[in-house]
Amino acid sequence: MLPTLIAGALLAASTVLPPQAASDVSTSAELKAALANAKPGDTIELADGTYTGNFKTTVSGNSGNPITLTGSAGAVLTASGGYGLHLNGASYWNVRGITVTGGQKGIMVDGAAHVTIDGVTVHGLDMEGVHFRNSSTYGVIKNSRIYDTGNDGRGMGEGVYVGSAGGTSDRSDHVQIVGNTIGPDVGGEAVDLKEGTAGGLVSGNSFDGKGLTGANFDDSWVDVKGNDYVIENNTGKNTTNNGYETHSQQPGWGCGTVFRDNRSDLTGATGSGRYAFNITNYDAAGCTVTVARSNTMTGGRALTNPGIPVS
Repeated sequence: MLPTLIAGALLAASTVLPPQAASDVSTSAELKAALANAKPGDTIELADGTYTGNFKTTVSGNSGNPITLTGSAGAVLTASGGYGLHLNGASYWNVRGITVTGGQKGIMVDGAAHVTIDGVTVHGLDMEGVHFRNSSTYGVIKNSRIYDTGNDGRGMGEGVYVGSAGGTSDRSDHVQIVGNTIGPDVGGEAVDLKEGTAGGLVSGNSFDGKGLTGANFDDSWVDVKGNDYVIENNTGKNTTNNGYETHSQQPGWGCGTVFRDNRSDLTGATGSGRYAFNITNYDAAGCTVTVARSNTMTGGRALTNPGIPVS
């Protein structure tokens, strides 16, 4: 399990040095060129305005010289299909302040380490808001707002999605989801943590499940299928069924999570569970989950489903 001290150290590790060079960007063509030609230590500064297209980079910074893409919420990346911003194998990036909208997914991080997304707005998407995939490790999404996702109606519009379904080869480990506002009108869970991923942190977020579709069992704010996560100090409201869930989609996964200091409002939930924590895979001999007494709830049936210890 991941104690608070370790979790805090991981977040501190995402702190970066000041950038070394800057380029001012005000058109879509300039942005595409800047992403393609960035070098470690560069800063790409976006002027307010609309940037239409799909924007991608495959260039990495390094631990001492990350690359920064920054702008205000008035710098809007607008896609029609595909990904708004795709960091494909592009490690050591900071993405700050901008808005990403339209398209299939908002921000996709593929096979990249130490990507920090801070203070962005992501909305108006067919599927997920922010996705860490293909063993993207030590990623951070913080202080951001994600809403209005899953507009294709298939229940695949999670706010933040970590890993991949259907196996355990995607080791997008140590991802931190901190201080975000996720919802309303998010078509899937606010946070979906897939089997194969481990050691992450979900802390200090605000979840609004208004808009959950119920498709593909999307009936909670957070679904944990990975191992050894810490889920703490979050607040949630407007769920159709439960607040938080764990599942074992693959043998040995969905284990070791710690839930503490979360506040759940289940008022209005109409599902068959209506638990703040629905732990579907608890096994004292091999797959434990910790639900702390410091969690609180209003409405609903009970803090946990029957048979789950609260400590």
